[in-house]
Amino acid sequence: MIVYIWDMDETLILLKSLLDGSYAESFNGVKESRKGTDIGKRWENHILQVCDDYFFYEQMENYNQPCLDALSLYDDGQDLSDYNFNSDGFKHMHDDADRRKLAYRQRVIAQKYAQGLHHVLDQQLIQLWDDLYQMTDNYTDGWFSSGHAFLQQILGRNTLSTSNHARCQHINVLVTSGSLIPSLVKCLLFKLDDVFSYDNVYSSWDVGKLQCFSWIKERFSGQAVRFCVIGDGMEECMAAQRMSWPFIQIDFRPGGVHRFPGLTLRMVEHYIDVIYGPSNSDNCDE
Repeated sequence: MIVYIWDMDETLILLKSLLDGSYAESFNGVKESRKGTDIGKRWENHILQVCDDYFFYEQMENYNQPCLDALSLYDDGQDLSDYNFNSDGFKHMHDDADRRKLAYRQRVIAQKYAQGLHHVLDQQLIQLWDDLYQMTDNYTDGWFSSGHAFLQQILGRNTLSTSNHARCQHINVLVTSGSLIPSLVKCLLFKLDDVFSYDNVYSSWDVGKLQCFSWIKERFSGQAVRFCVIGDGMEECMAAQRMSWPFIQIDFRPGGVHRFPGLTLRMVEHYIDVIYGPSNSDNCDE
């Protein structure tokens, strides 16, 4: 099994660097900075609107969890089809009853995530969203679509491995420093929900990336697993070093060694093999 652990911001998506103009500046005048900032602000508005209107963010903002299953033990499985989330009295996290109400919300969020935004947004919003995504992808020279294609390529190797009777799984896991609900909404808006299932999305906002990496290692314990971390920041770099995992640093600058488009599976496999040694081709189609 190979588990690819991804950062989100400034790795799979570009948002902060659009907003502050650093992405445009790295192109020495080729990119129009004001256009990038405008695109970033439009994304910010979309993210906040979807969070508040469809994902209980106003109610849950102060009660971030590292993953949607964090409170599953408190969920008694009640049918929520007629449940009124606006009148159940959820305001604080004082006791198990409050944790159960939060767990209900997280269960609904997981269901909405699995269904996708086409089951949540109306047609006008979907068109605005699609247009903005395409505009952003064009402005960033295909960063978003090529990153998504890379993630699909990783998952596509599971089908290849199955057809060759190999025994290797390839899994994408997201560990983001942002809070959980906005991060899940970003996955949906930036069309990453088909390559990251909700149970493979972690927020390190409160606990740090090293703790999330430890949970992921424990989750896949007992199996022959290789891990690889891909991100742009020092925190995931240091955490990967602590775990003795390979780390690939993403750099959005035009001359960056690892960026989108450009990053290939061959590059990633090289870093994995440096740490773990050459893979056994009988067990995993490399």
